Amino acid sequence: RLHSHPRCRISTRHGIGTRAMTGSLVLVATPIGNLGDLTLRATETLSKVDVIACEDTRRTGNLLRHIGAKDFRYVVVNEHTEYDATNQIVDALNNGDDVALVSDAGTPGISDPGSLLVQAVIEAGHQVVPIPGASAAISTLSVGGLDTRRFFFEGFLPRDGKERTDRLAFLKSVPVTTVVYEAPHRIVQTLNELQQNLGGERRVVLARELTKIHEEIWRGSISDAIEHISNAEPIGEYVILIESAPPRPAVTEDLIDSALKSALVDGRSVKDAANDVADMFQLPKRDLYERALRLRGQL
Repeated sequence: RLHSHPRCRISTRHGIGTRAMTGSLVLVATPIGNLGDLTLRATETLSKVDVIACEDTRRTGNLLRHIGAKDFRYVVVNEHTEYDATNQIVDALNNGDDVALVSDAGTPGISDPGSLLVQAVIEAGHQVVPIPGASAAISTLSVGGLDTRRFFFEGFLPRDGKERTDRLAFLKSVPVTTVVYEAPHRIVQTLNELQQNLGGERRVVLARELTKIHEEIWRGSISDAIEHISNAEPIGEYVILIESAPPRPAVTEDLIDSALKSALVDGRSVKDAANDVADMFQLPKRDLYERALRLRGQL
């Protein structure tokens, strides 16, 4: 169990203020590479909280030493410990401690552990305070060159199985720029699957090692991206931006009939032709089956 000791409490309006009866959970964005990107407010906060909740104490310890902070109590919050760590942190907040949550890089709780903790802290009646800063997704969107008036954040795709297949199929029709995160050892597989589902001509942006010495921001088609990756050693996690899906043509009676006839002429059965066209235009299969049956008689 964590025990409190006299420090200062975080206040959303005035930064560091006087201690209250309960503590606050502060989500502190940390650099995604260049340590110079740590904000002054983040530095001040990390120097004065009671407890640091982090994914890796070694990595976070290096950051704290960089800003001259020391003598902290740590709680490890990762995909394996988040449930138990949440109970510890809520206890600490109940005791009046302030807790800073950081991820290994970027904004905590975004495709990183933290969302379960935030929900529990809110339900327990404690304040949750954001200290904004670096974000790999936003940084890539800002320089990617694709439309950013609206975007869809997918994060990490499921690793395998039907869930992954369904998500890849879904991405085919997203009408805005999509953000996907991917590990270096899966980037080739993911690009190949994107090509199978979205086609090779869809534009993408690949970003890796952002703000670091070997930063790379690459732009081109999915098929060209596969060739590019095959000639390079994948290093560091990738941010993939996917161009929005092209607008669908208006679904008219003539368009439906033309698609059905084309499938039937190609040798598809009435059932298969109806299913294919129903999936293409998101229409009821039963209606399309009766239509295909009627059209076959006219061929």
